[in-house]
This record gives sequence, structure tokens and C-alpha cells, in this order.
Amino acid sequence: MSQVRAKKNLGQHFLTDLNIARRIVDSVQHREVSKVLEVGPGMGVLTQYLIGDDFPKVYPVEIDVESVVYLKEHYPILSDRIYDGDFLKMDFKAFSNEPIVVVGNFPYNISTQIYFKILENRDQVVESVGMIQKEVAERICSSHGSKIYGILSVLLQAFYDVEYLFTVGENVFNPPPKVKSAVIRITRNSNESLPCDEALFYRVVKAIFNQRRKAIRNSLKSVCANVSDLDTEMLQRRPEQMSVSDFIELTCMVEKLIAK
Repeated sequence: MSQVRAKKNLGQHFLTDLNIARRIVDSVQHREVSKVLEVGPGMGVLTQYLIGDDFPKVYPVEIDVESVVYLKEHYPILSDRIYDGDFLKMDFKAFSNEPIVVVGNFPYNISTQIYFKILENRDQVVESVGMIQKEVAERICSSHGSKIYGILSVLLQAFYDVEYLFTVGENVFNPPPKVKSAVIRITRNSNESLPCDEALFYRVVKAIFNQRRKAIRNSLKSVCANVSDLDTEMLQRRPEQMSVSDFIELTCMVEKLIAK
């Protein structure tokens, strides 16, 4: 098989610039101590740099049957390590009890879902270096005060340090996407758990941002009917004015109010 045909329904845009591929792989910090899951390897442009002494435990995750055949032909050393299935449905705990690094030129149509999957498995995923749409990368890495700061910004930054590494143009892909791309790195921080109920934290963050034009006092009524009983100026703010620590503090207040 000479090459793999890019499939629109899988969000495939194959990277063709080897220098960028090398930069992505060089950006991974956790190497010898972790298993590396490469999401959507396609024709192996990143895979070729992940094979070696620096990355002794590489496992490609590929849903495209054509790509799996290609990888087995060109990287036979990985034949018994390829997970030919959907990354979003992967059972991380059944796969391994070791630390995991997630790397890849992520399929654009599921890039946000990939990060939610990482969040679900944050007890194992110590790092991720991924290439995604530039606008999604900017949103993830944005700080409070920014108009693009949102749900994924808060949830990821509660458990990971996020870094915008570099921007990638459209002309280094086949087929070229209609948007610019960017590579970001997220590294697990020291927060093993939150000082509030985590499920409630998620609900608070989502409720507030899903009605981001409203004051927080009004948005939170779907989570806590008597939210007006809270005595805090945070209820007068807009969602983008709230830092991660503010969201945690507010969730602690809501949790106490619900418990009354």
C-alpha cells in the first residue's frame, strides 16, 4: 500500500512536514517512564520519531482500517501494539496501570472530545502533546479575562498546566485544512483532587458558561434553586471574569448551600 486516502468523515489531515513532526515529538517531556498513546497516526509521520530508545512503549491508536494496514506494513515492530479502535471508547485502566502520555496530530472532528477523554483519565494521563485547530488551542490555553475563555479552559486548567507551543500553517497538510493549527502541551499539575465535589464543579462550570451572557447568579439557578442566598460578589460577574480558583471557591459555597 503506497499511501492512505484521507477521509473527511474521520477528520484526517495528514501532516507532510517532517520538521514539524520532529518538533511535536521533541516537545514530549515524559518519555521512558510512560506508555505513549499516539492518536490517529495515519501514515506514521509522527510514529517514525516515536520509535526508539527515548520512547520504548509506543502504542498507536487508529480507527481507520486502511491506516492500520499501512502501519503494520511500514512499522512491523508495532504490529502487536496497534489499538485498532476508537480512542474515545478506550478503557485506559484495562489498557495499562502505568502513566500514559497522549500524543498526536489529533483528528479535528474529535479534538475537543479527546481532551475530555484525557480529563476523565487524568489519574493516568501525565502529559499530552497534540496538534489541533488553532482556535481550540487558544481557547484551552486562554486565561480568565479573555473572551474565548470557556468550559474546557477551566476544566483542563484545574488539573493540568497548559502551554501553547507553536502555530502551524495550512500548507503542511494533505489535504490542507481550512484553518490554521497549533501544538499545545498539557502537563498534569499537583491537584490530585478538588476541595469540592468534582461532579458539582463540572455542573457549575458548564451551567455558567452555557449562559455566558447572563450574570452568574441567574445561570446557577439550574444547579441550586436558592443560589440567591449566597453572599458573594462573584454572583455579579461574567463567566470569563472567573479564575479556576474562583470556580472552585464558588462550587464549595454552592455545595454547602445544597447540603443545608
